[in-house]
Amino acid sequence: KAPVSKGLLLVPSALSLLLALLLPHCQRFFVYDLQAVKDDFQIWRLICGRIICLDLKDTFCSSLLIYNFRIFERRYGSRKFASFLLGSWVLSAVGDFILVEAVRYSFGITAARNLPSGFLAPVFALFVPFYCSIPRVQVAHILGPLSITNKTLIYILGLQLFTSGSYIWIVAISGLISGLCYNSKMLQVHEVLCVPSWMAKFCSWTLEPIFSSSEPTSEARIGMGATVDIQRQQRMELLDRQLMLSQFAQVRRQRQQQGGMINWNRLFPPLRQRRNVNYQDGRQSEQQASPPLEVSEEQVARLMEMGFSRGDALEALRASNNDLNVATNFLLQH
Repeated sequence: KAPVSKGLLLVPSALSLLLALLLPHCQRFFVYDLQAVKDDFQIWRLICGRIICLDLKDTFCSSLLIYNFRIFERRYGSRKFASFLLGSWVLSAVGDFILVEAVRYSFGITAARNLPSGFLAPVFALFVPFYCSIPRVQVAHILGPLSITNKTLIYILGLQLFTSGSYIWIVAISGLISGLCYNSKMLQVHEVLCVPSWMAKFCSWTLEPIFSSSEPTSEARIGMGATVDIQRQQRMELLDRQLMLSQFAQVRRQRQQQGGMINWNRLFPPLRQRRNVNYQDGRQSEQQASPPLEVSEEQVARLMEMGFSRGDALEALRASNNDLNVATNFLLQH
Protein backbone atom coordinates (compact mmCIF):
# COMPACT_ATOMS: atom_id res chain seq x y z
CA LYS A 1 0.00 0.00 0.00
CA ALA A 2 2.58 2.55 -1.12
CA PRO A 3 1.45 3.83 -4.54
CA VAL A 4 3.50 7.05 -4.41
CA SER A 5 6.72 5.17 -3.69
CA LYS A 6 5.91 2.62 -6.36
CA GLY A 7 5.27 5.38 -8.89
CA LEU A 8 8.59 7.05 -8.04
CA LEU A 9 10.31 3.71 -8.52
CA LEU A 10 8.77 2.87 -11.88
CA VAL A 11 8.25 6.10 -13.82
CA PRO A 12 11.54 8.02 -13.27
CA SER A 13 13.60 4.82 -13.54
CA ALA A 14 11.92 3.87 -16.81
CA LEU A 15 12.45 7.37 -18.22
CA SER A 16 16.11 7.34 -17.16
CA LEU A 17 16.68 4.04 -18.96
CA LEU A 18 14.81 5.33 -22.00
CA LEU A 19 16.96 8.47 -22.20
CA ALA A 20 20.20 6.58 -21.62
CA LEU A 21 19.60 3.76 -24.10
CA LEU A 22 17.20 4.96 -26.79
CA LEU A 23 17.07 8.76 -26.69
CA PRO A 24 20.53 10.05 -25.68
CA HIS A 25 20.08 13.16 -27.87
CA CYS A 26 17.17 14.25 -25.64
CA GLN A 27 19.20 14.26 -22.43
CA ARG A 28 20.10 17.92 -22.91
CA PHE A 29 16.51 18.86 -22.04
CA PHE A 30 16.86 17.25 -18.61
CA VAL A 31 20.17 18.84 -17.55
CA TYR A 32 19.90 20.61 -14.19
CA ASP A 33 21.47 23.92 -15.26
CA LEU A 34 20.81 26.74 -12.80
CA GLN A 35 22.85 29.16 -14.90
CA ALA A 36 20.40 28.70 -17.77
CA VAL A 37 17.52 29.24 -15.38
CA LYS A 38 19.07 32.45 -14.09
CA ASP A 39 20.33 33.95 -17.37
CA ASP A 40 17.90 32.58 -19.98
CA PHE A 41 14.84 32.17 -17.72
CA GLN A 42 14.51 28.48 -18.59
CA ILE A 43 12.23 27.78 -15.64
CA TRP A 44 11.21 24.41 -17.06
CA ARG A 45 14.66 23.09 -16.14
CA LEU A 46 13.71 23.35 -12.48
CA ILE A 47 11.12 20.66 -13.16
CA CYS A 48 12.73 18.48 -15.83
CA GLY A 49 16.21 18.64 -14.33
CA ARG A 50 15.04 17.71 -10.84
CA ILE A 51 12.93 14.65 -11.67
CA ILE A 52 14.84 12.45 -14.13
CA CYS A 53 18.32 11.12 -13.34
CA LEU A 54 20.76 11.15 -16.26
CA ASP A 55 23.27 8.98 -14.40
CA LEU A 56 22.16 5.36 -14.11
CA LYS A 57 24.19 4.88 -10.91
CA ASP A 58 22.23 7.68 -9.25
CA THR A 59 19.01 6.14 -10.56
CA PHE A 60 19.85 2.78 -9.02
CA CYS A 61 20.89 4.19 -5.62
CA SER A 62 17.94 6.58 -5.34
CA SER A 63 15.51 3.80 -6.32
CA LEU A 64 16.83 1.54 -3.56
CA LEU A 65 16.49 4.35 -1.03
CA ILE A 66 12.93 5.17 -2.13
CA TYR A 67 12.05 1.50 -1.83
CA ASN A 68 13.34 1.49 1.74
CA PHE A 69 11.67 4.80 2.64
CA ARG A 70 8.23 3.52 1.57
CA ILE A 71 7.72 2.74 5.26
CA PHE A 72 6.90 6.43 5.80
CA GLU A 73 4.09 6.30 3.23
CA ARG A 74 2.64 3.25 4.95
CA ARG A 75 2.93 4.94 8.34
CA TYR A 76 1.73 8.47 7.52
CA GLY A 77 -0.43 7.91 4.44
CA SER A 78 0.10 8.74 0.78
CA ARG A 79 -1.04 12.36 1.02
CA LYS A 80 1.27 13.29 3.91
CA PHE A 81 4.15 11.43 2.31
CA ALA A 82 3.57 13.19 -1.02
CA SER A 83 3.34 16.54 0.81
CA PHE A 84 6.72 15.90 2.42
CA LEU A 85 8.26 15.12 -0.98
CA LEU A 86 6.68 18.21 -2.54
CA GLY A 87 7.75 20.51 0.28
CA SER A 88 11.32 19.24 0.38
CA TRP A 89 11.49 19.40 -3.43
CA VAL A 90 10.48 23.08 -3.48
CA LEU A 91 12.59 24.11 -0.49
CA SER A 92 15.65 22.32 -1.85
CA ALA A 93 15.39 24.26 -5.12
CA VAL A 94 15.74 27.49 -3.15
CA GLY A 95 18.59 25.93 -1.18
CA ASP A 96 20.39 24.99 -4.41
CA PHE A 97 20.37 28.61 -5.58
CA ILE A 98 21.66 29.84 -2.23
CA LEU A 99 24.46 27.27 -1.99
CA VAL A 100 25.56 27.78 -5.62
CA GLU A 101 25.81 31.53 -5.12
CA ALA A 102 27.64 31.04 -1.81
CA VAL A 103 30.20 28.77 -3.49
CA ARG A 104 30.66 31.23 -6.35
CA TYR A 105 31.21 34.23 -4.08
CA SER A 106 33.39 32.37 -1.57
CA PHE A 107 35.61 30.28 -3.83
CA GLY A 108 34.99 31.68 -7.31
CA ILE A 109 33.71 28.28 -8.52
CA THR A 110 30.78 28.16 -10.90
CA ALA A 111 28.85 24.98 -10.10
CA ALA A 112 25.52 26.06 -11.57
CA ARG A 113 26.01 24.07 -14.78
CA ASN A 114 27.29 20.88 -13.14
CA LEU A 115 24.61 19.94 -10.62
CA PRO A 116 23.38 16.33 -10.91
CA SER A 117 19.91 15.77 -12.29
CA GLY A 118 17.16 13.71 -10.77
CA PHE A 119 14.83 13.36 -7.81
CA LEU A 120 17.74 13.45 -5.39
CA ALA A 121 17.00 16.25 -2.93
CA PRO A 122 13.76 14.69 -1.56
CA VAL A 123 15.59 11.37 -1.21
CA PHE A 124 18.23 13.04 0.98
CA ALA A 125 15.46 14.88 2.85
CA LEU A 126 13.90 11.53 3.82
CA PHE A 127 17.02 10.74 5.85
CA VAL A 128 15.81 13.28 8.44
CA PRO A 129 12.64 11.37 9.49
CA PHE A 130 14.59 8.12 9.01
CA TYR A 131 17.15 9.23 11.59
CA CYS A 132 14.58 10.74 13.98
CA SER A 133 11.73 8.21 13.97
CA ILE A 134 13.14 4.79 13.06
CA PRO A 135 14.57 3.00 16.10
CA ARG A 136 18.13 1.76 15.94
CA VAL A 137 18.37 -1.98 16.59
CA GLN A 138 21.78 -3.59 16.90
CA VAL A 139 22.29 -6.60 14.61
CA ALA A 140 25.95 -7.64 14.96
CA HIS A 141 29.41 -6.53 16.12
CA ILE A 142 32.47 -6.16 13.93
CA LEU A 143 36.02 -5.33 15.01
CA GLY A 144 35.09 -5.03 18.66
CA PRO A 145 33.31 -1.73 19.39
CA LEU A 146 31.92 -1.27 15.87
CA SER A 147 28.34 -2.49 15.54
CA ILE A 148 26.00 -3.12 12.62
CA THR A 149 22.39 -2.01 13.03
CA ASN A 150 19.26 -2.23 10.95
CA LYS A 151 20.06 1.26 9.57
CA THR A 152 23.71 0.78 8.64
CA LEU A 153 23.11 -0.41 5.08
CA ILE A 154 20.84 2.57 4.33
CA TYR A 155 23.45 5.04 5.55
CA ILE A 156 26.11 3.32 3.45
CA LEU A 157 23.85 3.55 0.40
CA GLY A 158 23.24 7.24 1.10
CA LEU A 159 27.00 7.80 1.42
CA GLN A 160 27.48 6.09 -1.93
CA LEU A 161 24.95 8.44 -3.51
CA PHE A 162 26.55 11.42 -1.73
CA THR A 163 29.95 10.68 -3.30
CA SER A 164 28.74 9.80 -6.80
CA GLY A 165 29.37 13.23 -8.34
CA SER A 166 31.44 16.39 -8.03
CA TYR A 167 28.71 18.78 -6.88
CA ILE A 168 26.09 16.36 -5.61
CA TRP A 169 26.96 17.52 -2.09
CA ILE A 170 25.13 20.79 -2.88
CA VAL A 171 21.93 18.88 -3.68
CA ALA A 172 22.46 16.65 -0.62
CA ILE A 173 22.92 19.55 1.81
CA SER A 174 19.94 21.47 0.45
CA GLY A 175 17.85 18.30 0.65
CA LEU A 176 18.84 17.64 4.27
CA ILE A 177 18.12 21.24 5.24
CA SER A 178 14.73 21.17 3.50
CA GLY A 179 13.86 17.86 5.17
CA LEU A 180 14.84 19.29 8.56
CA CYS A 181 12.71 22.41 7.99
CA TYR A 182 9.69 20.41 6.86
CA ASN A 183 10.00 17.71 9.52
CA SER A 184 10.36 20.26 12.34
CA LYS A 185 7.42 22.31 10.94
CA MET A 186 9.58 25.41 10.82
CA LEU A 187 7.70 28.54 9.73
CA GLN A 188 4.62 26.34 9.16
CA VAL A 189 5.93 25.18 5.77
CA HIS A 190 4.03 21.88 6.18
CA GLU A 191 0.76 23.83 5.93
CA VAL A 192 1.80 25.91 2.93
CA LEU A 193 3.64 23.30 0.87
CA CYS A 194 1.20 20.40 0.97
CA VAL A 195 -0.87 18.42 -1.50
CA PRO A 196 -4.48 19.71 -1.58
CA SER A 197 -7.16 17.28 -0.50
CA TRP A 198 -8.95 17.45 -3.86
CA MET A 199 -5.75 16.57 -5.70
CA ALA A 200 -5.09 13.69 -3.30
CA LYS A 201 -8.59 12.33 -3.91
CA PHE A 202 -8.22 12.70 -7.67
CA CYS A 203 -4.85 10.90 -7.69
CA SER A 204 -6.23 8.23 -5.40
CA TRP A 205 -9.11 7.65 -7.80
CA THR A 206 -7.04 7.68 -11.00
CA LEU A 207 -3.49 6.58 -10.17
CA GLU A 208 -3.77 4.40 -7.07
CA PRO A 209 -5.41 1.47 -8.93
CA ILE A 210 -2.40 1.47 -11.28
CA PHE A 211 0.41 1.63 -8.72
CA SER A 212 -1.16 -0.05 -5.70
CA SER A 213 -0.60 -3.72 -4.96
CA SER A 214 -2.30 -6.39 -2.90
CA GLU A 215 -1.66 -6.92 0.79
CA PRO A 216 1.31 -9.18 1.58
CA THR A 217 0.58 -12.59 2.97
CA SER A 218 0.57 -12.87 6.74
CA GLU A 219 2.94 -15.85 6.72
CA ALA A 220 6.44 -15.35 5.39
CA ARG A 221 8.11 -18.00 3.28
CA ILE A 222 10.76 -20.15 4.87
CA GLY A 223 14.01 -20.59 3.02
CA MET A 224 14.28 -23.73 0.91
CA GLY A 225 17.78 -24.43 2.14
CA ALA A 226 16.74 -24.76 5.78
CA THR A 227 16.55 -28.15 7.41
CA VAL A 228 13.28 -29.60 8.67
CA ASP A 229 14.13 -28.80 12.28
CA ILE A 230 14.99 -25.18 11.53
CA GLN A 231 11.78 -24.82 9.54
CA ARG A 232 9.77 -26.13 12.48
CA GLN A 233 11.54 -23.78 14.86
CA GLN A 234 10.94 -20.74 12.64
CA ARG A 235 7.29 -21.67 12.12
CA MET A 236 6.67 -22.02 15.85
CA GLU A 237 8.34 -18.67 16.54
CA LEU A 238 6.13 -17.07 13.88
CA LEU A 239 3.01 -18.57 15.45
CA ASP A 240 4.12 -17.30 18.87
CA ARG A 241 4.48 -13.77 17.51
CA GLN A 242 1.11 -13.82 15.76
CA LEU A 243 -0.58 -15.16 18.90
CA MET A 244 0.99 -12.46 21.06
CA LEU A 245 -0.04 -9.67 18.65
CA SER A 246 -3.63 -10.90 18.65
CA GLN A 247 -3.60 -10.92 22.45
CA PHE A 248 -2.17 -7.38 22.41
CA ALA A 249 -5.07 -6.25 20.23
CA GLN A 250 -7.63 -7.82 22.54
CA VAL A 251 -6.17 -6.14 25.62
CA ARG A 252 -6.00 -2.78 23.81
CA ARG A 253 -9.72 -3.03 23.01
CA GLN A 254 -10.47 -3.84 26.65
CA ARG A 255 -8.38 -0.90 27.74
CA GLN A 256 -10.24 1.47 25.43
CA GLN A 257 -13.59 0.23 26.72
CA GLN A 258 -12.76 0.19 30.44
CA GLY A 259 -10.05 2.87 30.65
CA GLY A 260 -7.01 2.87 32.87
CA MET A 261 -3.75 0.96 32.73
CA ILE A 262 -3.83 -2.81 32.39
CA ASN A 263 -0.98 -4.95 33.59
CA TRP A 264 -0.23 -6.95 30.49
CA ASN A 265 2.23 -9.20 32.28
CA ARG A 266 -0.59 -10.71 34.33
CA LEU A 267 -2.67 -11.47 31.25
CA PHE A 268 -0.11 -12.97 28.88
CA PRO A 269 2.38 -15.73 29.42
CA PRO A 270 5.92 -14.84 28.39
CA LEU A 271 7.29 -15.86 25.03
CA ARG A 272 8.12 -19.51 24.83
CA GLN A 273 11.54 -20.77 23.94
CA ARG A 274 11.62 -24.10 22.18
CA ARG A 275 14.45 -26.46 21.60
CA ASN A 276 14.52 -29.78 19.78
CA VAL A 277 14.78 -32.94 21.84
CA ASN A 278 14.61 -35.66 19.20
CA TYR A 279 15.65 -34.87 15.61
CA GLN A 280 14.24 -38.16 14.32
CA ASP A 281 10.62 -37.89 15.40
CA GLY A 282 10.60 -34.04 15.38
CA ARG A 283 9.12 -33.68 18.86
CA GLN A 284 9.78 -30.44 20.65
CA SER A 285 9.59 -29.43 24.29
CA GLU A 286 8.54 -26.05 25.68
CA GLN A 287 9.96 -24.18 28.58
CA GLN A 288 8.71 -20.96 30.10
CA ALA A 289 11.00 -17.93 29.82
CA SER A 290 10.83 -15.63 32.76
CA PRO A 291 10.10 -11.99 31.89
CA PRO A 292 12.91 -9.49 32.39
CA LEU A 293 12.98 -7.76 35.73
CA GLU A 294 14.05 -4.46 34.21
CA VAL A 295 13.21 -2.74 30.93
CA SER A 296 16.00 -1.01 29.03
CA GLU A 297 15.62 2.74 29.32
CA GLU A 298 17.26 3.11 25.91
CA GLN A 299 14.51 1.05 24.29
CA VAL A 300 11.85 3.00 26.20
CA ALA A 301 13.41 6.24 24.93
CA ARG A 302 13.34 4.97 21.36
CA LEU A 303 9.64 4.14 21.59
CA MET A 304 8.91 7.51 23.20
CA GLU A 305 10.76 9.26 20.37
CA MET A 306 8.27 7.66 17.98
CA GLY A 307 5.39 9.36 19.83
CA PHE A 308 4.23 6.68 22.26
CA SER A 309 3.69 7.31 25.95
CA ARG A 310 6.08 5.97 28.54
CA GLY A 311 3.41 3.73 30.05
CA ASP A 312 2.57 2.08 26.74
CA ALA A 313 6.27 1.63 25.96
CA LEU A 314 6.98 0.00 29.33
CA GLU A 315 4.02 -2.36 29.15
CA ALA A 316 4.71 -3.33 25.53
CA LEU A 317 8.37 -4.10 26.25
CA ARG A 318 7.52 -6.13 29.36
CA ALA A 319 4.80 -8.11 27.60
CA SER A 320 7.04 -8.79 24.59
CA ASN A 321 9.89 -10.06 26.79
CA ASN A 322 11.91 -6.90 26.10
CA ASP A 323 11.77 -7.45 22.32
CA LEU A 324 11.95 -4.00 20.72
CA ASN A 325 10.86 -5.20 17.28
CA VAL A 326 7.71 -6.91 18.54
CA ALA A 327 6.78 -3.99 20.79
CA THR A 328 7.34 -1.48 17.99
CA ASN A 329 5.30 -3.48 15.47
CA PHE A 330 2.35 -3.75 17.84
CA LEU A 331 2.37 -0.09 18.88
CA LEU A 332 2.60 1.04 15.25
CA GLN A 333 -0.27 -1.21 14.14
CA HIS A 334 -2.59 -0.23 17.01
